[in-house]
Amino acid sequence: MNDIKLSQCFITVDDADKALAFYRDAVGLEVRNDVGYEGMRWVTLGSPAQPDVAVVLETPLPDPGASEAEREAVRELLAKGHLRGVIFSTEDVDATFERVRAAGGEVLQEPVDQHYGVRDCAFRDPSGNMIRFSQPKA
Repeated sequence: MNDIKLSQCFITVDDADKALAFYRDAVGLEVRNDVGYEGMRWVTLGSPAQPDVAVVLETPLPDPGASEAEREAVRELLAKGHLRGVIFSTEDVDATFERVRAAGGEVLQEPVDQHYGVRDCAFRDPSGNMIRFSQPKA
C-alpha cells in the first residue's frame, strides 16, 4: 500500500507581502502560517478543501549559504517568468477567472476548453509565476 501524499509545494516569490495578498485575496487561499526566523520568512497558505496540503511562498534561495550570484540568477529567472507555478483545480473556472481578474490578476489566458479534457485559464502572480485554474470538461 502506498501512503505517500503531497504535503507542501513551493512557489518562489520576490515580494512575500504582494504574493500573500494575491494568493489570499484574489485566489482565496487561507493563511496557515506567517512567521519569521533568522532573517527568513515562512508563509504557508492552503485551500479549506485541502487542509493537509500547503502552498509555501519562499523568496529566492532563502538558504543562508547561497551566494549573491546564485540569488541574482534565481531573481532573473523569476522576473522572466521562467520558474514553474502551480495548477489549481476548481469547480467553476469561469467564476474563478472573473474573481481573480477583478482582484487585479494579470490575465495570460481567458477560460478555454482544451483538447486534453479540461477547461482552464491562466494568470501571472505578482512575481511573474504562471498559475492556472482548471476543471474537467463536462
